Amino acid sequence: MTDGLSAILTYHSLDETGSVISTPPALFLRQMEFLAGSGIPVVPLDQVVERPGSVAVTFDDGFCNLLDYALPVMERFRLPATVFIVSDYCGCRNNWPSQPAGSVPDLPLMSWDQLRRLPPDISLGAHTRTHPRLDRLPVAACERELLDCQTRMEQHLGRPVRWLAYPYGSSTPPVRSLAGRHFDLAVSTSLRFLPAQPDRLDLPRIDTYYLRGRFSIDKLFTTPGSWYIDRKSTR
Repeated sequence: MTDGLSAILTYHSLDETGSVISTPPALFLRQMEFLAGSGIPVVPLDQVVERPGSVAVTFDDGFCNLLDYALPVMERFRLPATVFIVSDYCGCRNNWPSQPAGSVPDLPLMSWDQLRRLPPDISLGAHTRTHPRLDRLPVAACERELLDCQTRMEQHLGRPVRWLAYPYGSSTPPVRSLAGRHFDLAVSTSLRFLPAQPDRLDLPRIDTYYLRGRFSIDKLFTTPGSWYIDRKSTR
């Protein structure tokens, strides 16, 4: 069904506000129900690079509403996922300095204790300390955002943190070089399926914002789906 195309899906918050980072919980349920019954392998993030025709599910920021709406669905269908964490804001809200006021809903983020209690199929990755645009930072500040996030997560969670999501998808060759010092793979926001030979430090993802309207997830892994994503990515 996927014609060998693999994809990494991006979610943020599961809520009813209709914002650019929001997916209605009922729609999320339908999307996961489709994947579970489609025969498309839903795999951990590191395996999607190696397994043609597979899908990985990711969530950025670590919103508390995932506990209510995402976790029961993922457990019901036995699907793995990865949540990327902004370490300085655990247990706080998504009001980091780079977030324009009023652009997205102001929502609570999971605490360290809540993150520790997530089931094994939910992997955790780094999303920096404070969610800045890394490509606008001096080299030393950029590396602090990466390394301090990784270190703090590993101290609180007691497990290695080897995956990174660039905030806003912003990276450059120097940023990716820094990321490669500390992480095994990193994901961006480039709206594409995975290429045949992906760069493990610049993996594209498909934001499910583009699957909220008439173009539903069941059409994504078809020839029209490839055309749709190509058209959206070139705008």
